[in-house]
Amino acid sequence: MAARKILMGQVWKKDDTSETYLVTKLYNEVFSTYAVLRKIGGEEILRVKVAKSAEGAQIPGFTYTQDSQDF
Repeated sequence: MAARKILMGQVWKKDDTSETYLVTKLYNEVFSTYAVLRKIGGEEILRVKVAKSAEGAQIPGFTYTQDSQDF
């Protein structure tokens, strides 16, 4: 599921392990956007390239967990 926009503080669930991660930082490098994710209840930190499409933004390998996208 794609979110209209990825924002800091959003919660995403890793598809293969069902662990939840919090978006702690977003930054751009040349033509790409990256999200820094921190595992909730742990110290693991991941840096993932954001995939953009007509439907919105997606973090590959993760599912957006919040039901409502009306901010």
